[in-house]
Amino acid sequence: MRVAILGATGYGGAELVRLLRRHPEVTITAVYGHSQSGKPLAEVFPHLMDVDVEVEPFDASDAAARADVVFTATPAGVSHTVIPALLERGVRCIDLSGDFRLKRRETYRQWYGKETAEEALLARAVYGLAEWFADAVRGADLVANPGCYPTATLLGLLPLVKEGLVEDDDIVVDAKSGVSGAGRSPGLATHFSEVNENLTAYKIGVHQHIPEMEQTVTAVTGRAVRLTFIPHLVPMTRGILATIYARAKAGVTERHLREALVAAYADKPFVRVRPAGVVPRTKDVYGSNYCDLNAFFDARTGRAVVVAVIDNLVKGAAGQAVQNLNMMMGWPETLGLDLGPVFP
Repeated sequence: MRVAILGATGYGGAELVRLLRRHPEVTITAVYGHSQSGKPLAEVFPHLMDVDVEVEPFDASDAAARADVVFTATPAGVSHTVIPALLERGVRCIDLSGDFRLKRRETYRQWYGKETAEEALLARAVYGLAEWFADAVRGADLVANPGCYPTATLLGLLPLVKEGLVEDDDIVVDAKSGVSGAGRSPGLATHFSEVNENLTAYKIGVHQHIPEMEQTVTAVTGRAVRLTFIPHLVPMTRGILATIYARAKAGVTERHLREALVAAYADKPFVRVRPAGVVPRTKDVYGSNYCDLNAFFDARTGRAVVVAVIDNLVKGAAGQAVQNLNMMMGWPETLGLDLGPVFP
């Protein structure tokens, strides 16, 4: 399978190259980028020095001639301008940006402050939360890869709301992310002197991943939900830890919560429910496509608590995109992704 990557000079794009170069069914035929066009990829990312490709300016006709599948790892507001031309030429697309995750253009405008594709194309896109929408992903020609925060949050939350174990109207998500989630472009917010020895909440109540999470819960349960989501930036490179709080329904215990997680992911190779009482840590999944989960019950307040951890660049981006590629093509879900976490 010939694949190309648009946005290969960002962190997500580089992680795609790292994973795809070892995939037994894939050949990387082209990498595209704007700011580093004309440079060998190994010059941009020395850790990829054995990948002999040059960053090129993007052209849809060229990409269609050289690739069967194109990954778009671009900033918000970009991929919707190039993917229609690729689809018209018979190229299948996996989009790592937010352009195709939301089903209504107006919702995208409200939360992203940008334009996106026509709603007919948004309807065509399959939301690629691999563990929950595999049947739709198989055979799709356009997959919207989920955001990093929604991946961790939804994997932890969906089993509880689907089984009716918690109230839908009182869900709070407190999430922490490493700095790589902000991308590679330099900025004051991710300057070492600003981030080091610091912990910051941001985009309180207005983060663009909120409607994505609410939309997906509604798609699974058929019930409209509203959740409070507060992201934080922590002084580490990789990782997301999401702590999810919800009021448990009468009679629900920690055993019920854990059983829901275990049942939901019993045959899912990349979700690991930890033993009772064990709190997942970001270091436990570092560099891997795993999501580690566990559920707890605060008997004093009647709250269910789920802790979910992922590597934001792998399960939260490139790894899940490769997982979706495998499902699109009918290959084993784990192909090219059998990487154990890096520790310490």
